[in-house]
Amino acid sequence: MAEQEEAANRGVVHRMLAVVGAQNLVSSVWGYVDTTLRWCWIPNWLPSWCPTSQNQLKTAEDRMLRGVSSPFSKQYIPISNINTLWTLTFNSDTVKSKTPMVLLHGFGGGVGLWAQNLDALSQHRPLFALDLLGFGLSSRPQFSSDIQKAEDQFVDSIEQWRTKTGLETMILLGHNLGGYLAVAYAIKYPGRVKHMVLVEPWGFPECPDTAEADRPIPVWIKALCAMFSPFNPLAGLRLVGPLGPALVQTMRPDFRRKFSSMFSDNTVSEYIYHLNVQTPSGEAAFKNMTLPNGWAKRPMLQRMDQLHPDIPITIIYGSRSSIDSNSGSVIKHMRPNSHVEIITIRGAGHYVYADQPEDFNRSVLHVCETVD
Repeated sequence: MAEQEEAANRGVVHRMLAVVGAQNLVSSVWGYVDTTLRWCWIPNWLPSWCPTSQNQLKTAEDRMLRGVSSPFSKQYIPISNINTLWTLTFNSDTVKSKTPMVLLHGFGGGVGLWAQNLDALSQHRPLFALDLLGFGLSSRPQFSSDIQKAEDQFVDSIEQWRTKTGLETMILLGHNLGGYLAVAYAIKYPGRVKHMVLVEPWGFPECPDTAEADRPIPVWIKALCAMFSPFNPLAGLRLVGPLGPALVQTMRPDFRRKFSSMFSDNTVSEYIYHLNVQTPSGEAAFKNMTLPNGWAKRPMLQRMDQLHPDIPITIIYGSRSSIDSNSGSVIKHMRPNSHVEIITIRGAGHYVYADQPEDFNRSVLHVCETVD
């Protein structure tokens, strides 16, 4: 009986370490943990450290979408390896003949964050919003530690999703990581993309060699970075457990302001919390794709010459964003014989679509007027 209890307790600790995204530390720290367990009994009836579940995430998403007036459906679209991609579909009879638009959210996001855009963007063409593989309500598989293979997992999941939904061609609109993956997809499957809209895209410029020399980093920050480097980006949110919801509200009060026209309570912060304390799958892949300072290991600007010249690109930035908009100018210079348009939305930060939703929606609709 004692041995069974010890084995159960060992499993509890393994799960806790996995939850905070520290799987690669399990073997190295287990000797210490095993010794500690001989002196501490962890009862298996204790509730989950993070107060979340798949059902709670679904409920939080439903609350985010309750202000959307257009009819839509929600479903899991099956792809390979028993994985599924959670999808919202807007497809009224009056717009079925038009090229559909597909929304790809950014790191740590989900379909609910498009709440202020779905009605407007679905009025003139079919609209699909999906949770990327490893995020939101989509499957959260283990990604390859090889950055090329991990990127391929993301891209191929989008292509498998397209095949299952029966879309021939599409307008791809991606924010942050979604913009990076939109270009990676278009490079691999150019015939499927009619137009790309990149919203504050992540991962395009190369990491400058002089960054550290120009901006010295204090030793204590370097030490902290080294200490936390084995962990996934959102491990801290899981580590604080039941304090997580309050932490999101405290650290990101701006999200409440961004959606103030729709919600007066903590709907948005609760959704963001439940999105980001589930199993760190896409999050772990993103960590492997980034350098410690947040720059992409495989910068997309290095591959823009592989993108078919006939694919038009629109790049949208917020005037108050900290994202370097120079990449847009570089892309325009690299593609002199292709359509590249750069739009800056005044008063918007990185989350352009939420900061200035009316201007954002109007700009996107105008851009897509030329697409059948």
